Amino acid sequence: MPVFQEKTVPGGARLAGWAALVQSFAIRGPVRRPSCVSEQHVRGSHREEEAWTVFDKRYWPGDTFADHLTFALRHEDMDLPILKRVFEAVSQAEVEAMVRAAPTGIPARRAWYLYEILTGRALDVDDAPGAAAIDLLDPEAYFTGKPRLSKRHRVRDNLLGTGRFCPVIRRTQALREFLALDLAAKARETVGRTGAHLVARAASFMLLADSRASFEIEGERPPRNRLERWGRAVLEAGKNRLTLDEIVRLQRVLIEDTRFVSAGLRPDGVFVGERGRYGDPLPEFIGARPDNLEDLMGGLVEANDRMRDDGVDPVLKAAATAFGFVYVHPFQDGNGRVHRCLIHHVLAERKFTPPGMVFPVSSVMLDRIDDYRATLQAHSRPLMPFIEWRPTPERNVEVLNETADLYRYFDCTAEAEFLYACVRRTVERDLPREIDYLRRHDEAIRRIMDAVEMPDRVAENLVLFIRQNDGSLSKKRREGEFRKLHDGEVISIEGIVNDAFAGF
Repeated sequence: MPVFQEKTVPGGARLAGWAALVQSFAIRGPVRRPSCVSEQHVRGSHREEEAWTVFDKRYWPGDTFADHLTFALRHEDMDLPILKRVFEAVSQAEVEAMVRAAPTGIPARRAWYLYEILTGRALDVDDAPGAAAIDLLDPEAYFTGKPRLSKRHRVRDNLLGTGRFCPVIRRTQALREFLALDLAAKARETVGRTGAHLVARAASFMLLADSRASFEIEGERPPRNRLERWGRAVLEAGKNRLTLDEIVRLQRVLIEDTRFVSAGLRPDGVFVGERGRYGDPLPEFIGARPDNLEDLMGGLVEANDRMRDDGVDPVLKAAATAFGFVYVHPFQDGNGRVHRCLIHHVLAERKFTPPGMVFPVSSVMLDRIDDYRATLQAHSRPLMPFIEWRPTPERNVEVLNETADLYRYFDCTAEAEFLYACVRRTVERDLPREIDYLRRHDEAIRRIMDAVEMPDRVAENLVLFIRQNDGSLSKKRREGEFRKLHDGEVISIEGIVNDAFAGF
């Protein structure tokens, strides 16, 4: 039974599109969802069968390079890393023949334009004749940037990035629904009907929650000064233009003691995973080679600038930039925290987050840690069979083959859906809930101090302890620091707190 990339090909079907090209040219790279064409009729045009998309037999494209590339560009999701490696494997003359055979054809012009921006080589063909210009990506199927017309190809480049670095985000139903919610407007509305003092306190609490959660995701419980450094980095988000120097500065803010860390772009390999009994690396994920980092990070910054200038939705842009960064993994330490800080940077820069406010995205990620890890692993796991590496004497990893394209281009759809779900919770639940809590808390404090004269600090502790003990003051507390309160006063204060927080 034929197998493709450890997936059994459905019976009576032949590889088509990306899968056929990968097999034909022995391309080393994962096909996210391979396609095949059945020898039989399929109800409708195609069906989903486990890991495969199975097309009806009338969709068989033919046997040539041009046939399968045309099929892929017409019927499959855009797969830039595979396309780049196919272009490197096929002869330039064969691509030129495809273009000359259909100089006004939509797949041929898309392939022509992508060949030249991905490889940096110009095809020896005449400029496209006067045909109507076409979009490089279908705006109904993908989120796109502002189109830039190439007169030579009669193609409008509407990618999110450039040939150096380019994420792709498919226009799924989930993302359409997220955008329709207009979460930025909801956040502004919530803040707008709340007093400035209360908003400032809510922002402070949410910043602290985000700080703690970001470290806890990494399995750390840092001292207060490290939490404060994170808070400073997040509060500065969006104030400076994002450059490589700015990203390195953020790392230095987050990691003050660099005695055991090489600050900036790392000079060696990096992996995420465990170590064996004798310290040997057992990687689940390996970052880009150190000699590729400067070019990859330059491309990431270019793509971020393009998405900003093109007005790409802020949450989609945050996902593309922040997850693109963590997949490259350019630092020896701090990649995860800088990754989450970049989310705050984009949301603040694009005025998605209300001024002075921080959405506790890290807190939601911590609450949904299994989903967060699954999202990261869905990208990293398929790459690992195509990364050749060996352990170093220092028990690190050294990558032996060329892998830059595995990081340069990626499908960011699942990451965008995950991030949007996190942002939705912060806007629709966490922000209103924090404001509601503070209102109830302040009301309880005011009424307690009307009933019994006491310092603010004592009243604050009473509210805390009563809520922690399911609405009553524990016997230990009553006989301890609150022993001077009469029984009737304790009952009254418990009633005030329970009334203030009823239904919360």
